[in-house]
Amino acid sequence: MGTWGMGGGMQADSSRDSEAIEALKLGLDLGMIHVDTAEMYGAGHSEEVVAKALEDWREPVFVASKVSPSHFAYDDLLRSARKSLDRLERKQMDLYQLHWPNPRIPIAETMRAMEKLVLDGMVRYIGVSNFSVNQMKEAQAALSREEIVSNQVEYSLLDRAIEKEVLPYCRREKVTLIAYSPLGQGRIARGRGAPFKVIDETASRLGKSRSQVALNWLLQHESVVVIPKASDKKHVMENAAASGWKLGAKEFQDIDKAFR
Repeated sequence: MGTWGMGGGMQADSSRDSEAIEALKLGLDLGMIHVDTAEMYGAGHSEEVVAKALEDWREPVFVASKVSPSHFAYDDLLRSARKSLDRLERKQMDLYQLHWPNPRIPIAETMRAMEKLVLDGMVRYIGVSNFSVNQMKEAQAALSREEIVSNQVEYSLLDRAIEKEVLPYCRREKVTLIAYSPLGQGRIARGRGAPFKVIDETASRLGKSRSQVALNWLLQHESVVVIPKASDKKHVMENAAASGWKLGAKEFQDIDKAFR
């Protein structure tokens, strides 16, 4: 589950916290136990919303957050991690990601701080977000002990730019690709035209929704996970039901061709 917009945009906004918390709790109940947030979301308040949703949850959950590029200097990054952990009310983040590349700060300094966090037990795994293949290679080369386990990028049937280089590299290097905006920020649900007729025909035949088919198409790519964001309980349930089944090979290829 993604959380962009929960707890505010670039500023904190608590007016819809209860709705967001209930949506996250429902998602956890339905088996969506990878929760992604960032210190940038709601100026940190999104992390507090996640903490509220998790406070009574006793089962395993995979909590991921992201550090802003302006905090990539060694001391700044360590400070950001501690603040995120405080807001999340956790002793350890399962995944800590560099939100966007920042060429103004040496990547070696940034990765030295990330490894320090792993060594100190504050972070389990190191990830990046919105990194090109060359940027991923540079970041990995700067690590002395750990490995980059994930790259979070925009990926949907409507935005397939990462298929040229990033996705093949991630598959080859066993790096998980975390797809954000996997439903095109609502554009897939609203879409019209020939490609959408193909997906609708498949959905009708399978008894699924258009969104479920679009998410399942992504999930069938090796090494890809998706983090759709939903505050509406109906949409949470719809997203949760996008897994546990598979498109047929021809259905997958027909959709691939329609949106290529």
